[in-house]
Amino acid sequence: MSMSVFPGRDHAVAIDFETANETRTSACSIGVAWIENGRVTATEEHLIRPRELRFNSFNSAIHGIRAGDVADAPEFPEVWGRLRERMEGRLILAHNAAFDISVLRHTLTDYGLDWPDCAYLCTVVLARRAWPTLTAHKLNHLAEFLGIALDHHHAGSDAEACGRIALAAARELGLFGLAEVAGTGISFGRIAPGGYTPCKGGKAAPRRPRVVV
Repeated sequence: MSMSVFPGRDHAVAIDFETANETRTSACSIGVAWIENGRVTATEEHLIRPRELRFNSFNSAIHGIRAGDVADAPEFPEVWGRLRERMEGRLILAHNAAFDISVLRHTLTDYGLDWPDCAYLCTVVLARRAWPTLTAHKLNHLAEFLGIALDHHHAGSDAEACGRIALAAARELGLFGLAEVAGTGISFGRIAPGGYTPCKGGKAAPRRPRVVV
């Protein structure tokens, strides 16, 4: 995936992983929300059979997925194969991207798959910039604040909420698209075959007047 520019307005994809246990290679579900022209156009969720079928009771209590639910599900390479080409050229969004991008990197490495070359944006960083006075910027708190429907810790719902939060934050900051986030002082993260860099908040740029359409 090559991504020097973001084609189109808000040409992005939000992702969310759920894991079976404490390891970053134990993805058991991925949610994906596709964003086109300032709106979420489709959401999907895929169960994943981890290579090591070991579920921690703590993790299962959070997301409700157990070993029996994924026993017949495809492993990560098959699921990734369905998604990678469609994700090409898109900005990746994730809420607490340090976790989700880590799961992606470690799982790709575990299966001997190449890392993609793409930019990503942490929507926690973006939300803190957009609404600095909120006491919490967790996914469920932001969803409640913005009136976004959320079935928390179901990957598809989490991914869709992440995408909607990103779009709402861009509007709050007076931006015309997510590509303009860099102008707020936020540095996009990047994952590439040679390594990765995190998304950083940086110094806040002067706020534009909010655009109301």
